[in-house]
Amino acid sequence: MMEGALYAGVNAAVLTAMHADFSIDLDRMTAHCRWLLANGCNGLAILGTTGEANSLGVSERIAMLEGLIERGIPAARLLPGVSTPALTDTVLLARHAAGLGCPGVLALPPFFYKNPSEDGLFAWFSEVIQRTGSATQIFLYHFPAQSAVPFTVGLVGQLLRAYPGAIKGIKDSSGDFANTRAYVEHFSHEGFEVYCGDDGHLQQLLQIGGAGSISAASNVTSAVNARVYADWDSAAGTAAQDTLTALRRAVTSAALIPGLKALVARHTGDDAWLNIRPPHLHLSDEAAAKLFAAFDACGVRLAAAA
Repeated sequence: MMEGALYAGVNAAVLTAMHADFSIDLDRMTAHCRWLLANGCNGLAILGTTGEANSLGVSERIAMLEGLIERGIPAARLLPGVSTPALTDTVLLARHAAGLGCPGVLALPPFFYKNPSEDGLFAWFSEVIQRTGSATQIFLYHFPAQSAVPFTVGLVGQLLRAYPGAIKGIKDSSGDFANTRAYVEHFSHEGFEVYCGDDGHLQQLLQIGGAGSISAASNVTSAVNARVYADWDSAAGTAAQDTLTALRRAVTSAALIPGLKALVARHTGDDAWLNIRPPHLHLSDEAAAKLFAAFDACGVRLAAAA
């Protein structure tokens, strides 16, 4: 396990609470963030895929970040997503997060133009790094199933050599542990932090020197993730990992974001959590019942809601 990582441990890819008109519900979201921090999370990755960030405008993202901090969520625990296809918007978001005291930001590659060259990607990130400055650390977000633009080992190495200290780590949401392992083997000795997006790989990753997880399922599994992290080198950790793997399988048996919102709505008794921006739609009653049955079969009971 990597010691001293900036976001070491369990980080939830936090859902975005919404009002019925699809505006951001900062009070509900703050309560959920507090619950996560009280139930196993070390950090909160807001404004990512699970948070419907690419359904939110830049002004909304800034308002969310400011609103959570104003409501008492520590900036030091936040890892905001700054992913946009526009260089200037990404830089704006990264600089704003840095100014508010966030230690790091999470960035996809520019994801509209497909099959960009590695030289083009290097040039894009070079501009982001130079324009953002050294106030915040950049974490790369490898999610080729969504972005269609991968971070190869070669590109990561090129960025690390050109801008030492600027690129701090990576979230690997490829689901391919061989790829995750390659990042660790090539770069962890330089202090490069590798996080898995697939909770099923958490213990394996810790055993080879990874830093932790940044995952969607942690919205409802964070306490189990924390047990895996605490006991990563013991039989207790292996047992917790078995439970976590089953929970992730249950959570991903339904459409991920609607499913997680349904689980949080059930847990809190608050149907406002079902609000979700199109093109996402909330689960049908039948799909929700199947999800709940699969989740409950794992034998995990969530702590009381905040």
